[in-house]
Amino acid sequence: MKKILLLSDTHSYIDAQILKFVKQADEVWHVGDIGDLKVTDTIKNLKPLRAVYGNIDNADARLEFPLDNKFTVENVSVWMTHIGGYPNKYNQRIREEIKLNSPTIFISGHSHILKVQYDKKLNLLHLNPGAAGNHGFHKVRTMLRFTIDKEKIKELEIIELAIRG
Repeated sequence: MKKILLLSDTHSYIDAQILKFVKQADEVWHVGDIGDLKVTDTIKNLKPLRAVYGNIDNADARLEFPLDNKFTVENVSVWMTHIGGYPNKYNQRIREEIKLNSPTIFISGHSHILKVQYDKKLNLLHLNPGAAGNHGFHKVRTMLRFTIDKEKIKELEIIELAIRG
Protein backbone atom coordinates (compact mmCIF):
# COMPACT_ATOMS: atom_id res chain seq x y z
CA MET A 1 0.00 0.00 0.00
CA LYS A 2 1.30 3.47 -0.95
CA LYS A 3 0.00 6.88 0.08
CA ILE A 4 0.50 9.30 -2.82
CA LEU A 5 0.53 13.10 -2.80
CA LEU A 6 -0.07 14.54 -6.28
CA LEU A 7 0.72 18.16 -7.08
CA SER A 8 1.45 20.36 -10.05
CA ASP A 9 2.20 23.89 -11.13
CA THR A 10 4.13 25.02 -8.08
CA HIS A 11 5.89 27.69 -10.17
CA SER A 12 8.84 27.90 -7.70
CA TYR A 13 6.56 27.99 -4.65
CA ILE A 14 6.62 25.62 -1.68
CA ASP A 15 5.46 26.35 1.85
CA ALA A 16 4.72 24.70 5.19
CA GLN A 17 1.19 23.76 4.08
CA ILE A 18 2.50 21.72 1.16
CA LEU A 19 5.28 20.21 3.26
CA LYS A 20 2.81 19.07 5.91
CA PHE A 21 1.14 16.84 3.31
CA VAL A 22 4.49 15.77 1.80
CA LYS A 23 5.49 14.38 5.20
CA GLN A 24 2.27 12.32 5.38
CA ALA A 25 2.83 10.65 1.98
CA ASP A 26 4.87 7.60 1.02
CA GLU A 27 5.62 9.13 -2.40
CA VAL A 28 5.13 12.54 -3.98
CA TRP A 29 4.31 12.96 -7.68
CA HIS A 30 4.85 16.39 -9.28
CA VAL A 31 3.25 16.94 -12.70
CA GLY A 32 5.41 19.78 -13.98
CA ASP A 33 5.81 23.53 -13.97
CA ILE A 34 8.13 23.07 -11.03
CA GLY A 35 9.87 26.41 -11.52
CA ASP A 36 12.85 26.47 -9.19
CA LEU A 37 14.40 23.05 -8.52
CA LYS A 38 14.54 24.03 -4.84
CA VAL A 39 10.90 22.84 -4.80
CA THR A 40 11.73 19.30 -5.91
CA ASP A 41 14.98 19.23 -3.92
CA THR A 42 13.01 20.07 -0.76
CA ILE A 43 10.51 17.32 -1.49
CA LYS A 44 13.25 14.77 -2.31
CA ASN A 45 14.89 15.46 1.05
CA LEU A 46 11.69 14.27 2.73
CA LYS A 47 10.10 11.63 0.48
CA PRO A 48 10.64 9.72 -2.78
CA LEU A 49 9.65 11.90 -5.74
CA ARG A 50 8.47 11.13 -9.26
CA ALA A 51 8.11 14.14 -11.54
CA VAL A 52 7.92 15.47 -15.09
CA TYR A 53 8.94 18.84 -16.42
CA GLY A 54 6.40 21.39 -17.62
CA ASN A 55 6.37 24.12 -20.23
CA ILE A 56 7.84 26.78 -17.89
CA ASP A 57 10.65 24.56 -16.63
CA ASN A 58 14.23 25.37 -17.63
CA ALA A 59 17.02 23.18 -19.00
CA ASP A 60 18.07 22.01 -15.53
CA ALA A 61 14.58 20.64 -14.81
CA ARG A 62 14.45 19.08 -18.28
CA LEU A 63 17.74 17.29 -17.60
CA GLU A 64 16.54 15.96 -14.26
CA PHE A 65 12.95 15.02 -15.14
CA PRO A 66 11.36 13.52 -18.28
CA LEU A 67 8.53 14.87 -20.43
CA ASP A 68 6.60 11.65 -19.77
CA ASN A 69 6.98 9.45 -16.72
CA LYS A 70 5.50 5.97 -17.07
CA PHE A 71 5.75 3.60 -14.15
CA THR A 72 3.89 0.98 -12.10
CA VAL A 73 3.05 1.18 -8.39
CA GLU A 74 1.30 -1.70 -6.63
CA ASN A 75 0.27 -3.22 -10.00
CA VAL A 76 -1.25 0.10 -11.15
CA SER A 77 0.19 1.56 -14.34
CA VAL A 78 0.64 5.33 -14.35
CA TRP A 79 1.43 7.86 -17.08
CA MET A 80 2.30 11.42 -16.02
CA THR A 81 2.84 14.30 -18.43
CA HIS A 82 2.39 18.02 -17.92
CA ILE A 83 0.29 18.86 -21.00
CA GLY A 84 -1.96 15.87 -21.60
CA GLY A 85 -5.50 17.13 -22.05
CA TYR A 86 -8.63 15.39 -20.80
CA PRO A 87 -10.81 12.42 -21.76
CA ASN A 88 -12.13 12.93 -25.30
CA LYS A 89 -9.74 15.93 -25.62
CA TYR A 90 -6.28 14.44 -25.15
CA ASN A 91 -3.29 16.38 -26.42
CA GLN A 92 -2.43 15.45 -29.99
CA ARG A 93 1.07 14.32 -28.98
CA ILE A 94 -0.26 11.50 -26.78
CA ARG A 95 -3.65 10.78 -28.38
CA GLU A 96 -2.70 7.66 -30.36
CA GLU A 97 -0.38 6.14 -27.77
CA ILE A 98 -2.90 6.46 -24.95
CA LYS A 99 -5.39 4.50 -27.07
CA LEU A 100 -2.85 1.75 -27.74
CA ASN A 101 -1.28 1.62 -24.25
CA SER A 102 -3.83 2.94 -21.78
CA PRO A 103 -2.54 3.24 -18.23
CA THR A 104 -4.72 2.69 -15.18
CA ILE A 105 -4.13 6.33 -14.16
CA PHE A 106 -3.35 9.17 -16.56
CA ILE A 107 -2.13 12.36 -14.88
CA SER A 108 -1.64 15.81 -16.33
CA GLY A 109 -1.29 19.34 -15.00
CA HIS A 110 -0.93 22.65 -16.87
CA SER A 111 -4.53 23.89 -16.74
CA HIS A 112 -4.47 24.89 -13.04
CA ILE A 113 -7.94 23.31 -12.92
CA LEU A 114 -8.40 20.39 -10.55
CA LYS A 115 -10.17 17.57 -12.31
CA VAL A 116 -10.88 13.92 -11.51
CA GLN A 117 -12.62 12.11 -14.35
CA TYR A 118 -13.06 8.50 -15.36
CA ASP A 119 -12.51 7.82 -19.07
CA LYS A 120 -14.99 5.07 -19.90
CA LYS A 121 -13.72 4.67 -23.48
CA LEU A 122 -10.13 3.97 -22.42
CA ASN A 123 -10.95 2.51 -19.00
CA LEU A 124 -8.62 4.82 -17.09
CA LEU A 125 -8.76 7.37 -14.29
CA HIS A 126 -7.69 10.87 -15.34
CA LEU A 127 -6.30 13.13 -12.61
CA ASN A 128 -5.27 16.77 -12.67
CA PRO A 129 -4.36 18.13 -9.21
CA GLY A 130 -4.85 21.78 -10.15
CA ALA A 131 -2.11 24.16 -9.02
CA ALA A 132 -0.29 24.18 -5.68
CA GLY A 133 1.65 27.38 -6.36
CA ASN A 134 0.80 31.06 -6.21
CA HIS A 135 1.28 31.91 -9.90
CA GLY A 136 -1.66 31.66 -12.31
CA PHE A 137 -5.34 32.40 -12.61
CA HIS A 138 -6.58 29.77 -10.13
CA LYS A 139 -8.16 31.11 -6.95
CA VAL A 140 -7.52 28.21 -4.57
CA ARG A 141 -4.28 26.23 -4.37
CA THR A 142 -5.04 22.51 -4.67
CA MET A 143 -3.47 19.05 -4.61
CA LEU A 144 -4.77 15.47 -4.57
CA ARG A 145 -3.89 12.55 -2.37
CA PHE A 146 -4.89 8.93 -2.59
CA THR A 147 -3.84 5.42 -1.69
CA ILE A 148 -2.87 2.67 -4.08
CA ASP A 149 -3.47 -0.73 -2.53
CA LYS A 150 -2.58 -3.64 -4.80
CA GLU A 151 -4.69 -2.82 -7.89
CA LYS A 152 -7.12 -0.44 -6.19
CA ILE A 153 -7.09 3.34 -6.02
CA LYS A 154 -8.65 4.33 -2.71
CA GLU A 155 -9.28 7.29 -0.43
CA LEU A 156 -9.00 9.91 -3.17
CA GLU A 157 -9.05 13.29 -1.48
CA ILE A 158 -8.98 16.88 -2.72
CA ILE A 159 -6.70 19.13 -0.69
CA GLU A 160 -7.50 22.82 -0.74
CA LEU A 161 -4.49 24.66 0.65
CA ALA A 162 -5.42 28.33 0.67
CA ILE A 163 -6.51 31.21 -1.48
CA ARG A 164 -3.76 31.94 -4.00
CA GLY A 165 -1.45 34.82 -3.17
